[in-house]
Amino acid sequence: MVNQDERDKMQVNRRYWEDVVPVHAASSFYNVDGFKAGGITLDELERGEVGDVTGKSLLHLQCHFGLDTLSWARLGARVTGVDYAEAAVQTARDLAAQCELDASFTCCNVYDLPQQLHEQFDIVYTSYGVLCWLSDIREWARIAASYVKPGGFFYIAEFHPFAYVFDDEADHLAYRYPYFATQPIRWELAGTYTNPEDQLDKHVDYEWTYRVGEVVTALIDAGLRLEFLHEHPFTVYQQLPFLEKTGRMRWGFPGGTQPIPLMFSLKAVKPAN
Repeated sequence: MVNQDERDKMQVNRRYWEDVVPVHAASSFYNVDGFKAGGITLDELERGEVGDVTGKSLLHLQCHFGLDTLSWARLGARVTGVDYAEAAVQTARDLAAQCELDASFTCCNVYDLPQQLHEQFDIVYTSYGVLCWLSDIREWARIAASYVKPGGFFYIAEFHPFAYVFDDEADHLAYRYPYFATQPIRWELAGTYTNPEDQLDKHVDYEWTYRVGEVVTALIDAGLRLEFLHEHPFTVYQQLPFLEKTGRMRWGFPGGTQPIPLMFSLKAVKPAN
């Protein structure tokens, strides 16, 4: 269970996300105008692995300000998004109204969600930079699995934890951070991942690291059956300084080399009986 110290750290993180929402919504990285014009923000990876969502109910955990959630709605899903930043949820609701998309958004810490949301979904989805904000991976897995209908599935596309052991300021692969971390890392940063020079006061946040095995085991122990675990030699942003852009949302190693995994994706189903 989440203890008070972990909740305090998550509150520090939540304040950062409250501040960052307007910066992100105005950034070229998120391209809100392009979405309003009819765009889809989802990468081809999750669109292909999740498959057709027409008429299906979908719960998006840690949805930020809702562009991916609303993209699933635009593709035909009945969507519910969850985020703990009030600014994110309000922005998502505003975008849904402006784009005339039917979507529901709940402002809540994922660990407290069972107190507010009481239904199950065909698909429970989350993606890209979500696990590091979680203080208890097993409790997260239990809650996520509880929202999957029998016969439905959970899906995540996420940055590979092994890629995080390397120096994100070096011009080559160089070890810097432990893979077997046991405590959250405290960061003092300015700017955001959309642009290091974004106008944002210096902030503190805490990030947790989970090994792939921990994630898979937590989901299995929560009652889900693993359908696939894929590792990918590409990523969806310039995760390391020397990566090269190879597509709309694709960065890879120079010369097409594939020395380490940069992302993983996972699908786990809840047995129908």
